[in-house]
Amino acid sequence: MCKDCGCSLTHDEHHQAEHHSLHTNPQLNDQKTLSVINKILDKNDQQAQHNRAHFEAGGVTAFNLMSSPGSGKTTLLEHLHEHIDLNYAVIEGDLETSRDADRLTAKGINAYQIQTGSACHLDAFMVHGALHHIDLQPLDICFVENVGNLVCPASYDVGTHRNVVLLSVPEGDDKVEKYPVMFRRADLVLITKYDLLPHFDFNPDEVKAQVRKLNPDAEVITLSVKDSRSMADLARWLERHQLENC
Repeated sequence: MCKDCGCSLTHDEHHQAEHHSLHTNPQLNDQKTLSVINKILDKNDQQAQHNRAHFEAGGVTAFNLMSSPGSGKTTLLEHLHEHIDLNYAVIEGDLETSRDADRLTAKGINAYQIQTGSACHLDAFMVHGALHHIDLQPLDICFVENVGNLVCPASYDVGTHRNVVLLSVPEGDDKVEKYPVMFRRADLVLITKYDLLPHFDFNPDEVKAQVRKLNPDAEVITLSVKDSRSMADLARWLERHQLENC
């Protein structure tokens, strides 16, 4: 696929150099740095549109999963197939190892691992490369499991249709206000590991109020992979948004 799309492996090296400049330059408000930032994001957005076109040509709805490390993204994807009839694959993003993709593959889920090295997020070019390894034909939906990070992933469109942000009970109920950019971009917020609520000082109503304040259009679902009813709620949300793109 993408034989004529104009991308190449040399772009990755160029992008990594630009990314390094962006994250090591302390003068984030000077004209030169702003020009680099805009250049990076413009190129990324163009590739993201290209990725979306691929998904849509295959009749696939794509969801970007974002959260801090340990919120339960991979565990959720391991168990979701037990509660949903839609066929899905997963593009995994981590700095190193293929552990998450291996976990999903062991469950019979089609998964491809992206190892970003030092990059703190996935970008549209990385996802585009992974699409060469994913057969979209049998799929209804595809998940992009982003690198665990509540900051940078929110700034990079990877070519998905919806953004899902996970916040686990052990992380605390103050994260929405601390990391507003991420939650402003969310179409769905999942409060995960909800079965642990009795053991933590976590106020779900406060989290919901913070989300509504920042992003009135976002939905919030409380979720535990041990609770089939909450998993069914998520499955219905995914099915509803998958149908929107059919």
